[in-house]
Amino acid sequence: MSYDSEEWRDEALCAQTDPDLFVIDHGGSSAQARLICRQCDVADSCLQWALDTNEQYGIYGGLSPRQRHKLKGLSA
Repeated sequence: MSYDSEEWRDEALCAQTDPDLFVIDHGGSSAQARLICRQCDVADSCLQWALDTNEQYGIYGGLSPRQRHKLKGLSA
């Protein structure tokens, strides 16, 4: 499913849960956030948005900022 602009946000499962699950403190676990992302229909759009905007915080599309940075480095 493809979304224009930021329409994907309306369908995101994270918008229906505790937003604090997606902001991980140093040493904290992202397991719950990742589980939600794996079940989300718009995770790909979410991840693409985070990559396109160089989002530095939080879990987007199931990936941490460090994972997104590595992914972006591989695709550059």
